[in-house]
Amino acid sequence: MSITLSLRGGDPARVATPLLAVGLHSGGVFPRVLAALDRAYGGVLSRAVRQGDFKGARDESLLIVGSGRGPARVLLVGLGESSDTYAVITRAATLAGRKGNSMGVRRMAFWAPQLSGDTVEAAAFGLSRGAWDFTDYKTQPAAKDRPKPLVEAVVIATNARGSQAALAAGIALGEGQRIARRLQQLPGNVCTPEHLARMARDIGKRHTLRVSVYGRRDLKRLKMESFLAVAAGTPQDPKLIVVEYRGGRRGEAPVALVGKGLCFDSGGISIKPAQGMEMMKYDMSGAAGVLGAMEAIARMKLTVNVVGLIGSTTNMPSGTSMNPGDVVTASNGTTIEILNTDAEGRLVLADVLAYSARFKPAAIIDAATLTGACVVALGNSATGVMGNDDALVDEVLLAARRGGEPGWPLPMWDEYKEMIKGDIADIKNIGGRGAGTITAALFLREFVPAGVPWVHLDIAGTAYSETDLVIIPKGPTGVPVRTFVEFVRGRAR
Repeated sequence: MSITLSLRGGDPARVATPLLAVGLHSGGVFPRVLAALDRAYGGVLSRAVRQGDFKGARDESLLIVGSGRGPARVLLVGLGESSDTYAVITRAATLAGRKGNSMGVRRMAFWAPQLSGDTVEAAAFGLSRGAWDFTDYKTQPAAKDRPKPLVEAVVIATNARGSQAALAAGIALGEGQRIARRLQQLPGNVCTPEHLARMARDIGKRHTLRVSVYGRRDLKRLKMESFLAVAAGTPQDPKLIVVEYRGGRRGEAPVALVGKGLCFDSGGISIKPAQGMEMMKYDMSGAAGVLGAMEAIARMKLTVNVVGLIGSTTNMPSGTSMNPGDVVTASNGTTIEILNTDAEGRLVLADVLAYSARFKPAAIIDAATLTGACVVALGNSATGVMGNDDALVDEVLLAARRGGEPGWPLPMWDEYKEMIKGDIADIKNIGGRGAGTITAALFLREFVPAGVPWVHLDIAGTAYSETDLVIIPKGPTGVPVRTFVEFVRGRAR
């Protein structure tokens, strides 16, 4: 369910709402602008700050119930001490939205000091992100006992009239990430390659985008043996999905966003351990990121041409599956020795990257939950970032930082390439035990169109969380929607 977001100005004390979230910095000083609100609450808000009951630390919150006119409840939310105002407001608004949703208030408002422009966008996006919930498969109690979801939120801005564009951008970002997180959270028997294709068509219809979907017969015609090798063990029809957004000048080279869409990855013949295998429904997070980004980009009407490309299938063991030791030829003519069938994402992306050449892209960014080695190297706090162009890598890192999805660069030295040199073919799909994230990226580099700047995002550690992250629950994070959108938005300015 979407959330309706709106703007208003004025004194927050006059907002008749079931819940008013108030963002406060640390330091023990209660803002004078909230004097009327404090009086309406009998001075309890300023006392809570003055006495240290609420310190304004990051992720700190304190709920106070009032009476009479104005807000029925006030939720104090800590902004902390960071100098990154956009990130601070995003986080605080996300926490507020999550708490508001859990309280069943249906409507709420959010205020923080000097909300205007970019910080209005941050507040709108944060409220949308925090209010997101997934209850599709839970039996609901009787209507009278059912908690009411948060469906409406107001951002109280210092310049409401001048912040409408920022609000619209925040809504676009929120809706894009909601699409990605929902796709990620759906079980693998629902979020199939066909379901991803259907979602792409829905986005295309909503925003008048060109959408092309190619199945197994088409992939054979396109000589995508690498992609088809992964799909060989499943009866589900694999899909190559292409979504074209034309917001730039006619004929202008597009930015290509590429996503891995493995709707479930058992590992194939090189089967994964049973423990934790259920998390492999998230192996389509790169594809979800592409679709979420295309939704946001289209809503924002960015003046850039963008093409989203997704390779989607499942990787299953069966009598028709690819086997360790098989050799296939990718669509660009490169022969690949398959040593491990669980290194399947790179096989799919190989043909998708090669296919992107027909669009003559100005730059390519791909995202994939590609390697467990990336989680070992960087944990769950940073995305691995690698590429063939240092300037593009820096541009993507900046976009990731702006979007609150930090990345960290890893080297792409030629010395590592020896690790994936084939014994009986041009290249093999795994190297040794070391540098697994780097060798996977080097494998992908072999299929990037010649002369095109390219960056690979390994989101294995950041696309979903196995623990509650305070501002968002256990499960999908929506990474890399914001990175994709911020990169494209940077190109549009």
